[in-house]
Amino acid sequence: MAKPRSDKLFTLIKSMKPSEKRYFKLWASGDKQQGSPKYLQLFDQIDRQAHYDEEAIEASAGYLTRGQLSNLKANLYRKILTGLKHYNITNSPDMQARELIDYAQLLFDRSLYRQCDDLLNKALGMGRKTGNLELQLMVLKWKKKVIYQTMGKGSMTAANDIIAEVQEVNNRINNINTFTNLQLQLNSLYLKTGYIRNAEDYNRVRDIFYSNLPEFNEEDLSLAEKSNLYSLYIDFYFFIQDFSTGYDYAKKWVSLFNHKSLIYANLETYIKALNSLMIAQSRINAYEEFIRTKRQLRGLRNLPAIRMNENISLKLFKYNYVHEFNGLFMKGDFTHGVRLMERIKPRIDEYIARLDNHSRLIMYYKIASLYVGNSDFAEALVWLNRIINTEQTVMREDIHGFARMLSLICHYELGHTDILDYHVRSTYRFLIKRENLQQYHKYILNFLKHVAANTSEQEMIANFERLRQQLLPLETNPYEKRAFIYFDIISWLEGKIQGRPVQEVIREKAAKRLDKKLLV
Repeated sequence: MAKPRSDKLFTLIKSMKPSEKRYFKLWASGDKQQGSPKYLQLFDQIDRQAHYDEEAIEASAGYLTRGQLSNLKANLYRKILTGLKHYNITNSPDMQARELIDYAQLLFDRSLYRQCDDLLNKALGMGRKTGNLELQLMVLKWKKKVIYQTMGKGSMTAANDIIAEVQEVNNRINNINTFTNLQLQLNSLYLKTGYIRNAEDYNRVRDIFYSNLPEFNEEDLSLAEKSNLYSLYIDFYFFIQDFSTGYDYAKKWVSLFNHKSLIYANLETYIKALNSLMIAQSRINAYEEFIRTKRQLRGLRNLPAIRMNENISLKLFKYNYVHEFNGLFMKGDFTHGVRLMERIKPRIDEYIARLDNHSRLIMYYKIASLYVGNSDFAEALVWLNRIINTEQTVMREDIHGFARMLSLICHYELGHTDILDYHVRSTYRFLIKRENLQQYHKYILNFLKHVAANTSEQEMIANFERLRQQLLPLETNPYEKRAFIYFDIISWLEGKIQGRPVQEVIREKAAKRLDKKLLV
């Protein structure tokens, strides 16, 4: 029977692009060491498999002796990583610098200290250019060793310069570690609860942030320090729903990469900065700016000398589609969004499977919201149920709660009054258990709980109007307004009152909002 278990070698080979596979086979064929043909045969055999099957390899690989497969797999794995390093090194200044450090160590071991120092200086220059502080510290460590071996005239000055630079780099690294540790702490909390729910949440997040933020002079910070600091500020202000201030820091973050060389050297960070800016722009309805930033994001694929790896490609794919949806939400053009969704639907599950759990949750909710906006409530339920039925309810409890609320709206629209009471009770229990029941939820749950199949149209319109009046003050409440980020229920209610599809109402509001901004 075939072994169904996965294998890291199989996964690595399947992650390789065709050009990488061709390069590896040519590169490995040039190795005349004994045994090379065997691992190339194993490479081809694994590459042909759709699913890893070790027993099939052992049964058909006549080139293997008994017990040889395990060692051959380990050798092939290391060989592939070495080949990938050679293939990608020309596009990675950090990899080039680390290779120079390795060469410098070889020269040091041969007492060729001057040659060693020459390579270290090149590596240090590359580290400074890309802002890689850890790499700079590694080079400086070796430069101190060289000075020990070459003491002479001018050594004291050189030693003092290195000591000062080491201290400066260490301070910068300490700052970055403080920023990233604090960001990780905030993100862990955000991934559990989502946006702040009440004054207790706000005070807790604010205390964590300000009690751990070190003293610094922003003007004296390096690019790497500023990048991590701005990212931290954005997460903090997004968390407390201050999207305007988050927008300011997102603009500052993007502006750091004011030269193509900086974008090339920090591509993943630059993509994250653009993503943060677009999130902020969508939250404050800066539509024209949003469109310009979206063009910047899309244009990255066309930049010369950029080689896309799987990590970068996945981020670009995710952000491009998420913000395509966000742009349509801002305009209220859900019909266009559904058409886009239908085009990518045949491969959407394959794509979603590659996302992390948090991104997958966000994607499900955005797709569901898209269908709700298009009044396709049955299809919306399909995507909402993917959230509701997941076992990982400890992540983003807010999205789980609002997915259940949106599901209730869908059931109501579909006329499922016979099961509505059950779902209302189930949602109420879920929110109570997660300590996530707010006034917004109470108003809607109470409204749906008393919906009757035989209610007259006039009575229903009065009920809709009553609910709308209850909800309107919550839009400006600092701890209730998060609900309106997830679903524009006011527009839905106005659509029910006016007898119009929710898309028409949202699109009309968006048009007025955009016209008003253009006139200012």
